Amino acid sequence: MAGLVGDAVRGLVGVRPRRLVTPRADLPWRVPVAAGEAPSAVVVGGGIAGMSAAVVLAERGVRVTVLEAADHLGGRLGAWPRPMATGGVETMEHGFHGFFRQYYTWRALLRRIDPELSFLRPLDGYPVISRAWPAEDFADLPGVPPFNLLALVLRSPSLRLADLRHVDRVAASALLEYDRTRTYAAFDLMSAAELLDRLAMPDRARAVLFEVFSHSFFNREDDFSAAELIMMFHFYFLANPEGLAMDVPVDDFATCVWDPFARLLDSLGAPVRTGAPVDRVEPGPEGGWSVVLAGSGEAVPAPHVVLATDPGALRRLLAASPGLARRGSRLAAEVEALPIGAPYAVTRYWTDRPPAAARSVFSGVTRESTVDAVAVYSRLERGATAWAARTGGGVVELHSYACDDSLDATTAASRMWTELGALWPEVRGMRVLEADSRVGRDAPGFPPGSDATRPSVLTDAPGVRLAGDWVRLDFPSALMERAAVSGVLAANDVLAAYGVRAEPVDTVRPRGLLRPRPPDTDPAIASRA
Repeated sequence: MAGLVGDAVRGLVGVRPRRLVTPRADLPWRVPVAAGEAPSAVVVGGGIAGMSAAVVLAERGVRVTVLEAADHLGGRLGAWPRPMATGGVETMEHGFHGFFRQYYTWRALLRRIDPELSFLRPLDGYPVISRAWPAEDFADLPGVPPFNLLALVLRSPSLRLADLRHVDRVAASALLEYDRTRTYAAFDLMSAAELLDRLAMPDRARAVLFEVFSHSFFNREDDFSAAELIMMFHFYFLANPEGLAMDVPVDDFATCVWDPFARLLDSLGAPVRTGAPVDRVEPGPEGGWSVVLAGSGEAVPAPHVVLATDPGALRRLLAASPGLARRGSRLAAEVEALPIGAPYAVTRYWTDRPPAAARSVFSGVTRESTVDAVAVYSRLERGATAWAARTGGGVVELHSYACDDSLDATTAASRMWTELGALWPEVRGMRVLEADSRVGRDAPGFPPGSDATRPSVLTDAPGVRLAGDWVRLDFPSALMERAAVSGVLAANDVLAAYGVRAEPVDTVRPRGLLRPRPPDTDPAIASRA
């Protein structure tokens, strides 16, 4: 009965998942091969976007080759072995990632390797902590909008009903009226910082409700489009029936995600080549494209190419590919202007004792100069849990999502550990046995005004598609889901060239709660293919 009532409420407020791409049942599922070999495609990049494209294409009979520059798959979701000075090998990653339940396309792809998604488990809350205010947890809010918003106002000490009298109503209504065309026209030239200033919320509400949220997209508020912030607030909080609930893997990303995907592609006859950086993409001597590897000069020919690298790597690749730039002048111009996000720092610490048992597995942090999040991996992933059980220690990871441009890994690690000690006093007495620190500069940027020149999946270079969490989409999506969706859309465009049925794509409610759907129209991105 409760499920039926929940379904009725979701239907009433219009927050059920929406199908954007509906496959045509009258089209073949696989690429027909009348004579000769099946068509081929090269996917450059073995992260979420590239592997999503590769899996769909390989399943449908396209001969796919994946080329990944690093010695491991996953991009910013990657994991790799780290030899320990104290003996043995442990796993290092680029930071904590939550698998939100409205990641419909990404989860559909993950079901290829684990139909029950048994490698995921619910995260039982994730408080926001600070030195200035008591911790506040939003994970137990109702999932369905607008009840989650009402519960937030009624429960949260950061935003009381009396405070709403002072909030700018025009700016606040923008959060509830998301519309792809109107929102970006009105707010893309404005920074998130300016929007938050206009909202005029109490300082605690701004810090706890919005600053933690915006930092997690690897952009500083001054350099982050207000339209992107509105879209992401809509996507995560106001447009889906799952609310803020997220799941986390029971072990590292290589074990749970990338090794199984590599085995799946191998079973489909699709080679996945790591340690294979691409130098350039050139027009092929007999049409199509020639993807040339760095160092060896080996050329991999294919009529279809999916470029699924990070923004900086894509900019370097286009700069080294004059033939591609000539055949795709718009592509070259858009990629040259493609923004790169702020640096992010990640440090994992192996310590002589664990943090207090009452500490949450994952916490957001607000109003510290460096640290933005803390994850207790010795209670999160099996490998780290086993290390802690053997040694009596703990494994803690700290993340700075948008740190200073000049910050080096050693300084970041020191600052974050000191800041954590101010938040969790027991940390001051913990001894760090080993630490692995790194600063990444491969996250996408979404500065004000960037939407107008942001490249989409389709390009003006024949046979070349783009995929990544940085592409322009005509519907709300973010982070892992944005990467997966773009990869599927790139694959669908290849399949369309051969009259093959598309892979379905679902998303959240495309418009805000106060922005009704225009009569007799479907969302612009809906299609049957």
